[in-house]
Amino acid sequence: MTRNRRFERWAPVLLLAAVLLFWQLGVTVFRVEEFIFPGPLQIAQQMVEFRQPIMAAAWSTFWVTMVGFGLSIVVGVLLGFLIGSSRIAYAAMYPLMVGFNAVPKAAIVPILVVWWGIGIWPAIVTAFLISFFPIMVNIATGLATLEPELEDVLRVLGARRWDVLVKVGLPRSMPYFFGSLKIAITLAFVGTVLAEMTAGDAGIGNLILTAGSQQRMPLAFAGLVAISVMAMAMYEFFSYVEKHTTGWAHRGSQAA
Repeated sequence: MTRNRRFERWAPVLLLAAVLLFWQLGVTVFRVEEFIFPGPLQIAQQMVEFRQPIMAAAWSTFWVTMVGFGLSIVVGVLLGFLIGSSRIAYAAMYPLMVGFNAVPKAAIVPILVVWWGIGIWPAIVTAFLISFFPIMVNIATGLATLEPELEDVLRVLGARRWDVLVKVGLPRSMPYFFGSLKIAITLAFVGTVLAEMTAGDAGIGNLILTAGSQQRMPLAFAGLVAISVMAMAMYEFFSYVEKHTTGWAHRGSQAA
């Protein structure tokens, strides 16, 4: 491993350490009260002291997010395949999907509460609604950008439209697909926490809301740290899977 590659690997850690150091120095020098803006040491202390409640809340948020995210993958892939495989479907459905995605999901949560009440279902549905759109768009884009010349050659060689889409279009969409997963998983956590803060009785969102109402800012920030760690872990997981399944699409970047 060259020196530059080694530095790139450790660059995020070094940057995080620098940010935490200046953050702690700032709140110490200016004597900022912890109920206004706590420092990293105060947050770490709360994470250790309340590790059991935080872990329980984090687990609740994690599995709810995974359920909503799993639904978003299924629906996003199916809709993306439908939209990307047909020009008529693309012209008819894509503008409507864009309009739906523009609706603030925070405005939908109260409606979900009326339908399903307080609990996990508003969080699952919100995670799904906020994360399926990137997956759908990227699958549709991967299929819609299939070159007409290539499709004509394959059709001349005897391939049917279905064969072209499944055996050529979908594999070519995989880099788009994994790119969308890395974006969608972070959005799914946002949707879950948003719903938990509005209509949840458990999870990190509920913990943050409760801690904030009691002016326990270090504990609220500890909840934010837990969400960030889970989102980054899932992002890195999908990056790993992408690297080992679509390496053919990143030959230039790997050789650099």
